[in-house]
Amino acid sequence: MGVLSSLYTGVSGLAAQGEALGVIGDNIANANTVGFKASRAEFQDIVSKSLKGILGGNQVGRGVKIGAVNPILAQGNVDSTEKTTDLAIAGDGYFTLKGTDGESFTRDGSLKFDKEGYLITNDYQRVQGFQADDAGHIINKLGDIRFPRALTPAKGTNKMSLDLNLDSRIQTLKTFDPKKAYDSSHYSTGLEMYDSQGNKHLVNMFFTKVADRTWNYNGMVDGKEVMGAKDDELAQVTAGTITFTTDGKLDTQVQSVSAFNFKGGAQQNQQVKINFGDSITTDKGTGMNGSKQYGKESDLISWQQDGSAAGTINNLSFNDEGVLTALYSNGETADIAQIALAKFENPEALFKVGNNRLKEARDSGAPAVGAPQRAGRGKIFAKSLERSTVDLALEFVNLIQNQRGFQANAKTITTTDELLNEVINLKR
Repeated sequence: MGVLSSLYTGVSGLAAQGEALGVIGDNIANANTVGFKASRAEFQDIVSKSLKGILGGNQVGRGVKIGAVNPILAQGNVDSTEKTTDLAIAGDGYFTLKGTDGESFTRDGSLKFDKEGYLITNDYQRVQGFQADDAGHIINKLGDIRFPRALTPAKGTNKMSLDLNLDSRIQTLKTFDPKKAYDSSHYSTGLEMYDSQGNKHLVNMFFTKVADRTWNYNGMVDGKEVMGAKDDELAQVTAGTITFTTDGKLDTQVQSVSAFNFKGGAQQNQQVKINFGDSITTDKGTGMNGSKQYGKESDLISWQQDGSAAGTINNLSFNDEGVLTALYSNGETADIAQIALAKFENPEALFKVGNNRLKEARDSGAPAVGAPQRAGRGKIFAKSLERSTVDLALEFVNLIQNQRGFQANAKTITTTDELLNEVINLKR
């Protein structure tokens, strides 16, 4: 019986070492697989036969078996690429996917957009993320990541802000005449704005000093663009008065005329606020930010307006927080979605389903899905990929070690065969 048991012991060793060689071979085969985690076969002895009942000791081992094949969840090297949709995770998170076989997870960030605009993996699983609302703010709504193919809507100007200096040295006062706008003003500059249809209009702002520290402004547009105006004249769309303190700070600002009535089906009486800064009296501000009246040449320092024309997507990019941002042809940018990452209490227990994907298993725990860089989910690197964690030099050393183990177990079987042959020859 002892001779026969050694046969089974040797066979168990062959089977276990063979399985271990399979694990090593799989590691070597996936040395260049994106996001792959090397695995390790872990051996366990088979329950021994006791020679003296239950007293312990004096036991003969019955062989070996593969107790577990566990992934080594080390961080792979993150290499930069030039592809916009390449993403790498540094940390414990997993990309969340949805497909025909339900929810799955992966570390493979080699993503792309399909013909319908969905962000997918190479096996056509849709990447999940948190959506953005109409204002471009990321909200806690999980779904497929998809960029809009339609035109981004036009946005009419609601506010125009000017930061300028008006020359306090001017002594000659004037009265503004719309028909002689340039001659009856002290300073003029041009600003761009948009109507509700997204059409651009040039607003010529004329500034006229009417008293010490008091200026009138008049906004004029080409008459061809304004309802009820003559084509060969400038049409007034806004007017008002600004005053300054004795030390040149903005004191008051009053907009007395607002008549933005553009042609082409645009909204009539479009409300556009003209803002010159944080005025002391009007806005209860400090007068430090915005327009001033100092003893230097009048000049426009900066200006802003919040309107835009309709536009199409020119470019898409991810940042290191996993936020997908679209750049439109009109110069506007908008956040589309944010990549969602899942974290598991026991990620080693995730079930491999092929194609670099894993599924939730009983022992892995449920996925905790959230934004990157929160609750230990890891950080996302844009235009990067996480390489395989396989160390080829180490795998070849393990290959040699397991090969020798396989040969040694085979030798156990051949030696046992020789002993059995001796027993058979006893009859001779």
